[in-house]
Amino acid sequence: MTDRHAELDAALERVITAARDHLAAVKAADGRADDDEVWRAYVELNNASNGYDELLLDAFGEVTPWDVEAIDPDEADRQFGVGIGGVDGTEAEDPHPQIISVRQRRDYRVPSVAALLRLADAARRTNPGDGDASPVETVGEAVLELMQAGDGSLGALDIPELESLDGVVVVAEVATPLDPEAYEDNDGTGPFAVGEQDRVVDRLDEHAFVDLDEELEEEEGVGIDAGLGEAPEQGTKAADRL
Repeated sequence: MTDRHAELDAALERVITAARDHLAAVKAADGRADDDEVWRAYVELNNASNGYDELLLDAFGEVTPWDVEAIDPDEADRQFGVGIGGVDGTEAEDPHPQIISVRQRRDYRVPSVAALLRLADAARRTNPGDGDASPVETVGEAVLELMQAGDGSLGALDIPELESLDGVVVVAEVATPLDPEAYEDNDGTGPFAVGEQDRVVDRLDEHAFVDLDEELEEEEGVGIDAGLGEAPEQGTKAADRL
């Protein structure tokens, strides 16, 4: 066996070992996103495959089906990160952690209370949740039901039964994270109050959708009215010349 044959055999064994290690890491992660071990095993498999491919090309002019480029593990970790503790888990955590609080308010007009209640009733029947099958009786109850039936965000309220009005988003740096259990269920201001040690970074005002066609019609109407207003003046001047 020549040296290049032995080198190729060793490179192939590295690919096989890396593939087994990658599979073991994937199984251990069990679908967990951004798992450090899966990422490291992926890099090892990628680089082993790339090395074998290059050796095969140099020795025999042949290639594998794997179209991969070598990955620098340190550079990839710097760009994409592998979790708290750095690449090898030995780095200290950030000594200056920070908490950002995003607070949002949006108002809605209810064109038809009856239509909104019917929609919320249908959502409750489809997803009974805690088993409550009683009719939805108030607008507030209807809004909560629709949010629970959706994804829990304000996006669940982007429906014809609610007309979105203006809103506001406030981003603040806060000293401590929110503890919902520290407030009564009917406390609508406490969880949103900015503490003395907190700092408001900025506020983003959200304006309701503007109908551009309607605006254009209004502008055209102003132009037509202005033209009609000028007509008598022009006529008067023409009559004076006569």
